[in-house]
Order: sequence, then structure tokens, then C-alpha cells
Amino acid sequence: MGSAVERTDEHVKEYLIYRGFTSTLKHLDSEIKVDKEKGFRVDKIIDQLQQFIQSFDLFGLKEYWLYLDRRLFCRLEDVYRSTVNKLRTSLYRYYVINTIQKGNLERTQEFFQKQAMELQGQAEWRDWFILPFIPAPEQNPAFSPYFSRQWADTFLVSLHNFLSVLFQCMPQPVLLSFDAEVQKTTSLTEENEQLRQMLFALQTETRDQKDGDEMVHHKLPAYVQNMDRLGDTELDLVSSQRAVSTTTTPSRNFFSTFLPQGRRTPGKPPQVTAGSSPSQLVVSRKDAPTSQSAKSRDTVQTKEVKPVASQASSSESASSQSQQSTNQSTNQATNQLTHPRHRRIQDHEKERKELFSKPPQQTPEKKGETGEVEPPAETCSEPPDSASSSNSRSCGGGAEGGGLSAEQPFIKLSQEEYGEHHSSIMHCRVDCSGRRVASLDVDGVIKVWSFNPIIQTKATIMSKSPLLSLEWATKPDRLLLLGSGVGTVRLYDTDAKKNLYEMNIDETHPRILSLACSPSGSSFVCSAAALSRSGSVESVTRLPIPVSGQLLLWDTKTVKQQLQFSLEPEPVAINCTAFNHNGNLLVTGAADGVIRLFDMQRYESAMSWRAHDGEVYSVEFSYDENTVFSIGEDGKFIQWNIHRCGVKQSEQDLPQDATGPFILSGYSGYKQVQIPRGRLFAFDSEGQHVLTCSSSGGLIYRLTNGEPALESVLSLGGHKAPVVTADWCSAVDCGTCLTASMDGKIKLSTLLAQKS
Repeated sequence: MGSAVERTDEHVKEYLIYRGFTSTLKHLDSEIKVDKEKGFRVDKIIDQLQQFIQSFDLFGLKEYWLYLDRRLFCRLEDVYRSTVNKLRTSLYRYYVINTIQKGNLERTQEFFQKQAMELQGQAEWRDWFILPFIPAPEQNPAFSPYFSRQWADTFLVSLHNFLSVLFQCMPQPVLLSFDAEVQKTTSLTEENEQLRQMLFALQTETRDQKDGDEMVHHKLPAYVQNMDRLGDTELDLVSSQRAVSTTTTPSRNFFSTFLPQGRRTPGKPPQVTAGSSPSQLVVSRKDAPTSQSAKSRDTVQTKEVKPVASQASSSESASSQSQQSTNQSTNQATNQLTHPRHRRIQDHEKERKELFSKPPQQTPEKKGETGEVEPPAETCSEPPDSASSSNSRSCGGGAEGGGLSAEQPFIKLSQEEYGEHHSSIMHCRVDCSGRRVASLDVDGVIKVWSFNPIIQTKATIMSKSPLLSLEWATKPDRLLLLGSGVGTVRLYDTDAKKNLYEMNIDETHPRILSLACSPSGSSFVCSAAALSRSGSVESVTRLPIPVSGQLLLWDTKTVKQQLQFSLEPEPVAINCTAFNHNGNLLVTGAADGVIRLFDMQRYESAMSWRAHDGEVYSVEFSYDENTVFSIGEDGKFIQWNIHRCGVKQSEQDLPQDATGPFILSGYSGYKQVQIPRGRLFAFDSEGQHVLTCSSSGGLIYRLTNGEPALESVLSLGGHKAPVVTADWCSAVDCGTCLTASMDGKIKLSTLLAQKS
């Protein structure tokens, strides 16, 4: 650290010379000469504070402490705020005692006059305002301990130790991290250069491989002749895959690591093999032999071009026939090479017109286990004779592998882990801006952290009372709503790391099960429920009688309750809540299995219907907000039409590891059970895909309009314990899926969306 400090000193000197601060430069040089430790000097801070006190400089003392508070103390967690306040109170008392000991009563009265507005509301200063009017305060039992030398020494030592530990735990000043940032930038630049060279090499290799394929084949194979149905990158991929089967050393294709492989339909072995090149397929198709024996010899010759010479000595007649077949194939390939280019262009244009003049074909059905496809008659222009039957299958297979099969909509680029929690996660939510994540575990510990560019913890909140719910405020997005199990809701500022307000909801309904902030940020909805289970362990057995509950609307500006919603037919615990995009509608899912839709302009229920057999665990609006999705205790994922009360649009049964209760088994029969509390599913930015929980990671499904309602797309994996909540942060083509599990681990899977 010494070398970094010395280099930083030189940078500061250079800056002072540049600005013309010559007197400051002289003082800096004189202090650097007497400085021997070349590091942090907490004793200098204590000396400066004492100098302000001895010179009765109240303004300088306050400004110096405010600077320390603004630069250092504000970064501390909320639990240390009381310690900072006690040290500040002791510092001011030390100043007042010093003015009395020095006999400067004017400074004593000045202190109380200037600090009256700040101190009169604090209980610890209530008795101190009579201090200037007591004849001998050092003999007063209430003030005598503060006049002793022991109290002053104890305070200075405590302040010294606190600052020492604080500077060791806090990051270094920005100037001292200059060298580290330079080294980091240099290493990143070198790494980027290496990756660029690797990318260039892979692209060059791919280009060479593609050029080699074109030189050998000379013509596109039949299964990709419909070029308009394929993208250029897919064409490169299919060509490279065909080339892999013709060589003993597999070729590497750069795009194969980023694009899903299309399905290929295998042909029958007696007619076409994987080793046949596209040009040879065309030769055998264009010029069919007249006899069956000649066709067999041509097929053998096509499959084995190189070994023919080594087998020539086996039979003189066989050698002459093989030589004749080879010459015939060579002449046909030469004719194709010398064929006029405009003829090929005309053929391609003809096929293109035929393709676009007809409606798109449906995906051919597969037959048997071999995956043989029956192609449409219009797709292949050749007659269905024995010589071209294999080529007809190639044409059908090309249609399936080229454009009719669905591509993978997402590519998992990376997966990172956040492991600061030591118990099962209850909630994990990303804020509206996508910059921060708040996660809550069953121990009541909340972590606020960011993941871009690196995973970094911003704040840690430890609550004495159990916490059951959390939600990000929308405006401003730095505020966090925290619902407890003792009937309170806290509004926490994640930047200032302190509580702004604490609201007492209702003593008869102490469990705050759900929080939802309106998009405007002016109000939030709070779901409060009565106690129904002993202790903090939630029962997984559904009670025959639903728990009583309330649904309340609070104003975030006045911090007052606006109204209480009417819950029909009876007050019941609301498990989940969600607003639509403009806050005009609110959907809730309750413990009685009923979904209720509220009109937030009239503050009344618009409709309600029984949705699930058991509790409703999670509910969300669809992308177009014409439907509502829900997951319930019965294990069903259902889409509801909000324009027709109680009408299902789709329904899908989900496994238990996606809906809960979640079970984590251990040694010696140990079993941990957790009922769902957080969000069980989340949509992507376009509302076409949904992320759900599973026993080993998140599962992404595609929403369909038919049966089944969900089509499995991608398994994220990465977890060793059941995933209990999920969230999806989407931005342009890249999105981050968050999955949190019962072992306290949170996985961040970065996805790349493939646009069709």
C-alpha cells in the first residue's frame, strides 16, 4: 500500500501545480516529510477534532463530522446508525464540557442557542439545557461523570477504535484505487484482444471450411435448394454439418455454438448414406442407371471413391466396371461445372416462384421411429422413381430442418451465483430499472445487491421482527417496502441505508403477506392476515376455514391509510397482489381459492371467481392485460379471461416442484418444508414465455394458444435444492432470470433472445 500512497501523492502534487495551489503544495510537502507510516492515520482525525474543540470552533467541528458522515458513516448498515449517533452526542458533550472547564460560558450558551432546533427533540439532551445556569455543574450528580478525565479518555479511545475498524472494512479512497483500476483495465484490454484474435481465427476457419465445401460440392444439395426458407447462418450451419459426416476429423463451425441445430430426417441405408456428398447425390439423381446391377455399382462407387484403387487387383472385370463408373461420374460432374450459370439462376428463380405462389406447408408428420417424412408432392420436382426416392426424403428433411421447425428462442450465455444468504429464500425481486435486486430469507435477512457489471452487495438489512414480504417502490425505485410478521410495514431507503417510515397496519392482522406498489408510486396495497399457525413454521396442510385478512390501500406521501377494500363473501387472507401497467386494475389471489379483480378508480371489486381448489399462490396480468395467469395449491397453471368472469382460456398441470409446498430432504430423515411466499412465475419482456420453478433450476415455457398450454423451451438448471421463487429482468434482447432456492443460493442466468 505504501507504493500506491506515494504514487497517489505524486498525482496530487501534479494536480496542485496544475491548479496553481502553491501554498497548499507547500503544506502538503511539509506534512509528507514528517509522515512515516505512509498509510491511514486515524490519530490525525482525532487530533483534528480535538483542535476544533480546544479552539471553540463549533462550525468547523460540525462540518468535519458531517463530512465523515457523508463519506463514511452513510455506507454503514442500518444497525450501526445508533452507534454513530451516540458518538456524535458524546462529541458535542465533550465540546460543551470543555467550554465550561475553560470558563468560556459565552461559547456554552452559543452552543445551545445554535443547536437548540436540532437537540431539543432528543431525549438525551433534555436535561442539558440547564447546564449553563448551574453554579457548579462538575459537582452535580447528573453531570459530574462527564467532567472526569476517565470519561474523556474512554470516549476518545472508543472513537479511535471505531474509526480504525471502519477504515479497515471500508473500500480505499478512490485515488488509492487508481493503480488497481489501471491494472484491471489493462488486463481486460489484453483479454479482449485475445478473445478478438480467437474470434477472428474461428471466423477464418469457418470461412475456409465453407469455401472448401463449395469447391467440393459445386451446387447446393437438394435439401437446401429452397434457399428463401433458410437464413444465411442456418445455411452455413447445415453445410458444415453435412461436411462433418464426410470427413474423419470433425470440423468446427463458429455459429454452431450460438444457433440450435435443426432436425434432420435420416434416410434409408440402402439408398443414401450420410457419407454421400451433395454433388454425388445430384449425379445419381440426374442420371439414373438402366439396370439394377449398374445402380448398385454406382452406389458403391459413390460411397467409396478412394478405396477403389486399392481393390482394383481383386478382380479384373470388377476393376474395369468400377473404372467405367468412375469415368461416368466424373464426366457428369464436369458437365455440371461447365453448365451455364444463367441456367442455374433460372432454375432457382423458378423454384422460388413456385415456393411463394403456394401457401406455406404444414410441418410434415413423422412416421415410425426412423423419423421418415412424407414430403408434399409440390416440394420436389423430380418424378418419384426408385432412383430419386432418397432425394425426395432429403427434400422433405431439408424443409423440416431449415425453416419449419421451431428454433430455440433463448441461448443461455452465462450463469452466476449470489451466495450471501445462509437460509432458504422467501422473496427475490429486481427493481423497475433492472439495476438492483432485493432478496429475503427465512431468517429475516435482506440483501440489496447489484449484478451489473459484477455481483456486489449494496446493503444488508437485519430485522429483529420476522419479515414476510417485500416489494420495490416504483418512484423512486431506490425505496423498498418491507412487511413484517408483527403488523408493521417499513419504507427503507437503499441508498441512504436507513428506514424512512414505519407504519403500524393492524394488531389483529399482524402478518403482512403481500405488498404491491402502484405504477405511479403514490400508493401501495398491503395484505394483512391474522395469526393462524403456531410459531414461525408454516403448516403445509390447508385449513378447512380460510384465515381472516384485510386488503388496505396506503398513501406513500402522507404515510396514512386511504381505505380498506371490501372482500366478499368474507374477509380472507390475500396471498398475492399485482397491478396492471397503469394502476387502474388490481388482481389478487386469496387463501379461499378466489381471484378478485378491483377497479382502482372506484376502489371496488369489479369481479371475482373461484379459480383453484385450495389457495391461490401467485397471480399476474398477461402482456396484453386481457387475461390473468394464476398458480394455485391444486398444481394448475390457468389463464383467465378478465372480460368474461371465470372463463378459462387455457389450463396446464404443473409438477409439485413448480407450485409447492417445497421440500428439502437431508440426512437422517431431516425434511424442511416451505410453503410458497414469493413469485412463482414471471414473463419475458414480450409476454411470450414464462419462467417457473423446479427442483433443480428454472424452467422456461412457451405460451401456446392450444393444447397443451405450455411448451417446454429451456431448462436453466444450476441448483442443488428446490427453487422457491423466480423473477425475470428483461432488457432489449438480453435478459436475466433470477431463481432462488431453499439452500440460500440465487442463480442469475443471462439469456440472449434469438429473433425470428
